[in-house]
Amino acid sequence: MVNVKKAFSFGKPIRASMVHLHNAKHGAGVMQGQARLAAGRSEQGTAPFGRSHTLDVLRGLAIAGVMAIHVSQSFPSNIHAVDYAFMCGWTGVNVFYFVSAMTMCLMWTQRVETSPTRKFYIRRALRIAPLFWLAIPVYLVINGTGPSDNAPNGIGPIQVILTATFLHGFWPDSVNSVVPGDWSIAAEMTFYLVFPLLVTAFGSRRHLYVALAIVLHLVNVCLFKPWAFALFSAYYGPGHEAFVWTTLHISFLNQLPVFLVGCALFFSLRDGFARSDAAIYAVFIALSFVANRLTGSHEFNYLMINLVLGALVAGCIRLAIRFQPLEALGRNSYSMYLSHFAVIYGLRQLWPLADGLVSLLIAYVLTAALSYLVARATWHLVERRAQDLAHRLTSAGSDRSPLRPAIAATAAGMR
Repeated sequence: MVNVKKAFSFGKPIRASMVHLHNAKHGAGVMQGQARLAAGRSEQGTAPFGRSHTLDVLRGLAIAGVMAIHVSQSFPSNIHAVDYAFMCGWTGVNVFYFVSAMTMCLMWTQRVETSPTRKFYIRRALRIAPLFWLAIPVYLVINGTGPSDNAPNGIGPIQVILTATFLHGFWPDSVNSVVPGDWSIAAEMTFYLVFPLLVTAFGSRRHLYVALAIVLHLVNVCLFKPWAFALFSAYYGPGHEAFVWTTLHISFLNQLPVFLVGCALFFSLRDGFARSDAAIYAVFIALSFVANRLTGSHEFNYLMINLVLGALVAGCIRLAIRFQPLEALGRNSYSMYLSHFAVIYGLRQLWPLADGLVSLLIAYVLTAALSYLVARATWHLVERRAQDLAHRLTSAGSDRSPLRPAIAATAAGMR
């Protein structure tokens, strides 16, 4: 409490006291906002998120899929059906997006603390940055800095700086050029940047998340993608159209609607689905179909795949699916994501078998096992220390509610 009488007894302290009073009120307001979000859940809606096991299963499925597509690219079976099934593992990244959005909403609504936005940024930065920064020099050594499919003009200081600052998603030849697969890391970190603003503004009003997803999807398909494609195609010159198209497809603006739908699904699962949910998704599909036919941006199929994935993710959470091997992969999925590219590269250099089904299956098992071992090592050497630092920076002198062990486990396992 501010001592108002003491403040008025001295000329200068009154201004400082009023500032402290304003800050106290502001902090209390943010905490009350978090409390209202937490209080909004019903007993029925809380149950699906009472444990972290299913979220870990989903992360495990996601990293299993991501490894599948990259292993099949280096060790093809030359059996069309098998290779196609492995290639479908690309959807694992989108499962990561849904789980990420839901986990962020879960952590935000479960914590009631002062300065939640600042502490959120600290936790996310120390969760993602240390391993990612370690991956940068590793992959520069492995892949070199010369021209490649992802960097037509090679890798220079600009690409490295943009990657290290997580801004690489905003410039085509910085995406996937320094660290393989770093496009999804760029999308995740940019989502973390805007998430506190979104959840503070929208709260648990899930239709607002979907409405914003619709608007951004239409802006991307009708305006941004055609304009950016013409701009960057001219910049990089003839023969690089496919490169430009791909980087625009994996851009943050095209991925943000996935995160927003994930937030909406979280509050739907927590508070219960309604007929209005089906109606707004139907509008989303109809508008996307029309925009796709008018512009030829070819993002309608991507939207439909993501909506199906979102429904499957929600279904798994409702069923509280558990499977310990996948949970183990899920708890280590971030490090496995960063390291499996290097593992595949190493295996390819030493591989004694000819391409075929047996070669593919053995390569996949070895990639998963070795990536898991690397992840366990990085957990003890890097991640645990970073999370301990995050805990010290965000808990010292804070006014916070204790987290249930299951919620803490969910936060620790977050990709």
